[in-house]
Amino acid sequence: MVDWLTSNGLTPYEDAVAQMEARAAAIAQGTANEAIWLVEHPPLYTAGTSANPSDLTDPDRFPVYETRRGGQYTYHGPGQRVAYVMLNVGERGRDVRKFVAQMEAWVIATLAEFNVTGERREGRVGVWVVRNDKPALIDGSAPEDKIAAIGVRLRKWVSFHGLSINVEPDLSHFGGIVPCGIREHGVTSLVDLGLPVTMDDVDVALKRTFESAFSDK
Repeated sequence: MVDWLTSNGLTPYEDAVAQMEARAAAIAQGTANEAIWLVEHPPLYTAGTSANPSDLTDPDRFPVYETRRGGQYTYHGPGQRVAYVMLNVGERGRDVRKFVAQMEAWVIATLAEFNVTGERREGRVGVWVVRNDKPALIDGSAPEDKIAAIGVRLRKWVSFHGLSINVEPDLSHFGGIVPCGIREHGVTSLVDLGLPVTMDDVDVALKRTFESAFSDK
């Protein structure tokens, strides 16, 4: 059984990490259900375990938090749905690669609810959209923008941290970092793509697509 939790307002990042770690520990001990926690944060940057200091291009812009999730620098802020995923991967097959693929599939299925085609890219973590509405690149291909980031950590086979989907954040806030260490591509959001999507709409889509994304089929 998975508990769905939603916090209103902006959740301080340090509080979120403390609550995630406590819940993950309880899940590992068998004293709490698995959980998906939906939050928004005030503007901040997080540094994953692979973060390159040179990718923090404006260190004084927002608070920067070092975190033990995988990945590099990521922005969180208002208008972005963060889904913290506390699941017992030990009871879900103990396959980390499969679990990350399921996370990606969940985002892609959620975007599909709004007729947005999200795609994986080899060597680029997260979910991307092809921007046929923008001028072609020098090689004639369409540019691609990142719409969702994924970064998880496992402790005693229980996951925490999770994913973020850009609903309607201030995209200029990404300018203080090189998101996920990738300089050649931009970022986008559902509203930037011209879709009048609300946070509640995204929450409904996340819940509707969760079971199919994390099934064993």
